[in-house]
Amino acid sequence: MDFLTFPIIVIIVVVLYVLNSIKVLREYERGVIFRLGRLLPQPKGPGLILVFSPIDRMVRVSLRIITMDVPPQDVITKDNVTVKVNAVLYFRVDDPLKSVVTVQDYLYATSQLAQTTLRSVLGQVHLDDLLAERDKLNAKLQEIIDQHTDPWGIKVNLVEMKQVDLPEAMIRAIARQAEAERERRAKVIHADGEFQAAEKLAQAADIISRNPQALQLRFLGTLTEIATEKTSTIVFPLPLELLKAFTYDRGQEKKQS
Repeated sequence: MDFLTFPIIVIIVVVLYVLNSIKVLREYERGVIFRLGRLLPQPKGPGLILVFSPIDRMVRVSLRIITMDVPPQDVITKDNVTVKVNAVLYFRVDDPLKSVVTVQDYLYATSQLAQTTLRSVLGQVHLDDLLAERDKLNAKLQEIIDQHTDPWGIKVNLVEMKQVDLPEAMIRAIARQAEAERERRAKVIHADGEFQAAEKLAQAADIISRNPQALQLRFLGTLTEIATEKTSTIVFPLPLELLKAFTYDRGQEKKQS
């Protein structure tokens, strides 16, 4: 019995060891294997893999895009205005081997790099550019962070500034500036309208000076407009030149007869 029991026990132990060595990696996961402390040249997965403990040690790495909030940072702009800016970072692991071997904690390292880069880049621009040119600044942040994380096997897909908090005094100053700008534009538009109206009046006066009949038609048109008002009585002087058009020339009639 002892002679038969020992092989059975060995087989059971081997089977349990093999079953315990089976690991399942999802489609978005890769396994970085260290065999006796040395890194295997290729990551394992997805699917079923064998990890022979304690010879092998596996580190799971997710290849999905990670969304990371960058905490609010105190930034002093180029024109010496202090603002608080927070952002969001989208990145993923592009090389699982580098992300495990090159850096101790790629999540923490990427977060710290994003914070320092945010302060550094935004500190080189004016407040107006920070508020008006977010797309350019986001692209610049993404390029710089991606350049520094590339040796870690990290690919930065997108960086977006979420919110820019201004001091109350600066908000009031910007509001006054915007109001002054609206008033300036209103005055310019009004002056431009006056200038165009003056040009049209000058052209009308020139036409009337060359055609006296136009003045008579304008006079009659004015009388027609005033006639619609029934609540008041208006006396207009009648120029003698206007009556000449309606007088009957008897001498001319005799010549014709």
